[in-house]
Amino acid sequence: MAAIDPRRLAFLLAVYRTGGILAAADELKVTPSAVSQQIARLESEEGLDVLVRGPRGVTLTPEGRVLAETAERIEAELVEARKTLATMGDEVSGRVALGAFQTSIQAVVGPALGTVREGFPGIELTVAEHEPDDALRLLRAGDLDLVLLEQDEDAPTTTPRGMHDVILLDEPWRVVIPTAFPTPAQAGDLADAPWLGAERQTAAARALERLATTLGGGLRTVHQFMSFEAAYALVAAGEGVALVPALALKDGAPSGVEVVPLPGLGSRRVVARHRQNRREPGPAVSAVLDALLAAAAQAELL
Repeated sequence: MAAIDPRRLAFLLAVYRTGGILAAADELKVTPSAVSQQIARLESEEGLDVLVRGPRGVTLTPEGRVLAETAERIEAELVEARKTLATMGDEVSGRVALGAFQTSIQAVVGPALGTVREGFPGIELTVAEHEPDDALRLLRAGDLDLVLLEQDEDAPTTTPRGMHDVILLDEPWRVVIPTAFPTPAQAGDLADAPWLGAERQTAAARALERLATTLGGGLRTVHQFMSFEAAYALVAAGEGVALVPALALKDGAPSGVEVVPLPGLGSRRVVARHRQNRREPGPAVSAVLDALLAAAAQAELL
């Protein structure tokens, strides 16, 4: 069974505490639709119902109550961990080498750097951009302490022996199209459009393959991009449409490109992987992980 996404548990916990979807949305400062979508994803991923929806509102199922109470315990442990780390700020020291990919550096690692620098001046955090295969090789060799990885939603979720994954966030895929194209209402409207091919073995390539299967056949692909900046340039030139993750649109769409949030595109997961020892990661790695989780929770998704 795949690991439960703790971000979804936070939505269930809010419903548990407030007694309804609307009240939970107010507490979390999101839309009711966002709460409903996260609960639906949790139910789909775990294969069980967590809410009973009735004319007078919602109540938790026995399974939902178990998960909500678990979420409360996790929240309490995180609060205690943050208190402990706060008192250890000057005591925690060491070098942490982090390998990451471009969009995660921009949206998650960058904001976390300031948190680590201010809260843990004894930690020397170094960041390097790496391709996933290179990052994993360096992690196994001990040259990196943490790596950030991307996974399409249907990618295998097994973690190699001796490693541990921490989910940072799930972000939706978006379609980017030339502004001259008619805006589609659903993914099927783009079944005959030229699609830009993503580099093989990337989450974008897997997501495009999954979309092609969903639409019932192969999609016509043209060109191939490695960076999302290259994809935007090709889209703006009218060469085709492309799938990109929300984090890649953190600064908005460039001129000539329109972002379309269509249903059914799925999501990309960002995880932090570290070596799993008999004990939890050392204080320095734990402090960096905590900063990454906090930055991911604040990431703005277009």
